[in-house]
Amino acid sequence: MPQPTETFARIPLFRSLDQPALQRLQSACTWRHAPAGQWVIDHEAEGTDVFFVLRGQVRVVVSLGGRETILRDISAGEFFGELAALDAKPRSAGILAISDSSLACMPATEFRRAIHAHPDVCDQVLAVLVGQIRMLANRTSETSGLSVKQRLWAELLRLARPSGSPAGPPVVSPPCTHAELAARVSSHREAVTRELSALERAGLIARRRGAIALLDVERLRRMVTDATME
Repeated sequence: MPQPTETFARIPLFRSLDQPALQRLQSACTWRHAPAGQWVIDHEAEGTDVFFVLRGQVRVVVSLGGRETILRDISAGEFFGELAALDAKPRSAGILAISDSSLACMPATEFRRAIHAHPDVCDQVLAVLVGQIRMLANRTSETSGLSVKQRLWAELLRLARPSGSPAGPPVVSPPCTHAELAARVSSHREAVTRELSALERAGLIARRRGAIALLDVERLRRMVTDATME
């Protein structure tokens, strides 16, 4: 388990804090290891701690009507649990460790104190909350206004990252399983499999070892834009 003094200084939320302020926050935390596949928080669970991901990656999952929807992934340096810390209500989503993860658990009182005491921390938390509102608004708009294949196009564009090669196309790596993609676009695995095959036949993607390559990003973007304007 990493030592607090080696980790909290690298949390972007606390970039403006001096060493004494960091030490105060670190001393208030407990430290937790979550192996891959373990639920860190259950949907609608009680508890108000805020969790900082020091190593690894976790996933935000909402369950509704027996179906799980993946909202986003949270990587090292980011945090989750801030909503319950601010309103003391049950957790709005479940959190699943998708790789072995080290977490710092901060009591809500300390998190709120940091927000009140440090303007930069406050501004960053506000930006995160606004980003979540925008993300949920976009997801709601897509779910209500776009077909499964159109939602899949949009999700592939969101997931794509540079390949690392100057001439290489953007890639989704590691590639999501078809079931994971279905959970991201509120659909079924069979529908995602069918639509991925159609994209591959159209020359828009290529499924390679360890990645899905987006061969024509501009065309995919135009397709999504056209779909939202219909």
